[in-house]
Amino acid sequence: MDAESPALLWTPGPERVAQARVTRFMQWLRENNRASAQDYAALWQWSVTDLEGFYGAVWDYFDFPHSAPPAQVLSTRKMPGARWFAGAQLNFAQQMFRQHPDDPDHPAILARSEVRDLQTLTWGQLRAQVASVARHLREMGVTRGDRVVSYMPNIPETMVAFFAVCSLGAIWSSCSPDMGARSVLDRFRQIDPKVVFAADGYRYGGKDFSRLDVIATLREELPTLEHVVLLRYLDRAAAVDGAVCWSDIAHTPTTMTFEQVPFDHPLWVVYSSGTTGLPKPIVHSHGGALVKGTQDTAFQFDLGPQDRFMWFTTTGWIMWNLQMFGLLVGATICLYDGSPGHPDLDVLWRFADEAELTFFGAGAAYYLGCRKAGVAPGRWMRSRTLKTVGSTGSPLSEEGYRWIMAQFPDVMVGSTSGGTDVAAGYVGCCPTLPVYAGEMQCRNLGVAVYAYSDAGQPVDDEVGELVVTEPMPSMPLYFWNDEDGSRLHDSYFSTFPGVWRHGDWIRITPRGGAVIYGRSDTTINRHGVRMGTAEIYSVVDDFPEIQDSLVVDLEYLGRDSS
Repeated sequence: MDAESPALLWTPGPERVAQARVTRFMQWLRENNRASAQDYAALWQWSVTDLEGFYGAVWDYFDFPHSAPPAQVLSTRKMPGARWFAGAQLNFAQQMFRQHPDDPDHPAILARSEVRDLQTLTWGQLRAQVASVARHLREMGVTRGDRVVSYMPNIPETMVAFFAVCSLGAIWSSCSPDMGARSVLDRFRQIDPKVVFAADGYRYGGKDFSRLDVIATLREELPTLEHVVLLRYLDRAAAVDGAVCWSDIAHTPTTMTFEQVPFDHPLWVVYSSGTTGLPKPIVHSHGGALVKGTQDTAFQFDLGPQDRFMWFTTTGWIMWNLQMFGLLVGATICLYDGSPGHPDLDVLWRFADEAELTFFGAGAAYYLGCRKAGVAPGRWMRSRTLKTVGSTGSPLSEEGYRWIMAQFPDVMVGSTSGGTDVAAGYVGCCPTLPVYAGEMQCRNLGVAVYAYSDAGQPVDDEVGELVVTEPMPSMPLYFWNDEDGSRLHDSYFSTFPGVWRHGDWIRITPRGGAVIYGRSDTTINRHGVRMGTAEIYSVVDDFPEIQDSLVVDLEYLGRDSS
């Protein structure tokens, strides 16, 4: 690799470092004789060497609500098969309901869409609506372990529905309404849902799309479905035979309760497409999502009760779930539903300005599109609250970093890479570290990420397979209907036994940062030289004439691509 260091774009000031939540955590560790790490590199090394010590400290630091304490932090360290916090009884939603107890009028969710103007849901309103929806779900017969699915946009009602389902110990799963009937059925058929929350349609790019025909198909082809809850999002007169209207279940005064479940009780089923067969139905746990989600949101994203956090996403992408993690630390989450390019590419930046965001997140392709279109939000945005601009979904090029910094010279570029598979980041950002062009700042705490050679050996400052050598609490419990665990094993552990292989190329830099080079299962090999798709995209996307591109290896089609 080129030994020359990339350009240094940003260094946190002393005040930012002192106020960072990870700095306060390190101070707490020292004061309580838990660890003596003096900088992030030492903290990361301790976090992956002493898993029990680190995750035990995270549990104590956040004081997660629970009705029964864990007997131990980690029962066994092997992968797959690690068992975390055995004996603990808790509920993921209960952590969210601890936030802002003395300020029910503090905004919990700000939302805007192509359908609706800016709306605010306070913490008091969120608590009341979640309790009401949960009560009606109980009356529908929903109990612990039942599956409840959603076919709704990225709007407050979807968040309310999720937390209501979660509070009952039922299992959530979501598809975005821009997905067609076949794609939705390929996912929901695998898990036999009892109830579906569905919107009558959605608006994208100024055009309305009715989903009533898809809802009818779901009713016909999901034999276990007993109830449909219909949200009239586009049409106040929309109707589905036998459906319950959202407005009839969301405003009944009632007491909030939380079903106490084991740490490893299923929370949700998310989907990741493989190369063959149906999408993989990945099951994560209440406790794993709670511990890892809270930790990452606080320490890597540096979010807390006074922040306003947005990640532009649909309800079919894992970033919807990670966006919701903001509520676990008391942040106000800000939702946008619609096209990021309608009526122009400034629409999300206008929302960021209006909502006074402190953290704005989107896919890397969005920033590239803004750069090519000559969008310059830094020239006109009035709000000066923005502290971090996050990026994920694909590698953010050096040009993408530079464009963001040109718009907002004082913000941290928080590029991150993780996966639906673990509902978490592997590598990402940290507010106490510098930002270099094209390079993610660090490996996330508690995540033993390395680059492996083909022989299964760690390599430094060389491109290798992204692997995780120690278990994480948010790793999948199992795949749904994978009774013997063979599909889970084949997906992650067949290449390097006992080591998680994610399927990306990664390089760990001498600065402790990371660069992702695209999927390793789409690598092109030319005369012994391996090229990741990210390397090709970085060249092609630099041409201003090219709006978007797709790399396809013709050898998969039986043709010579040399």
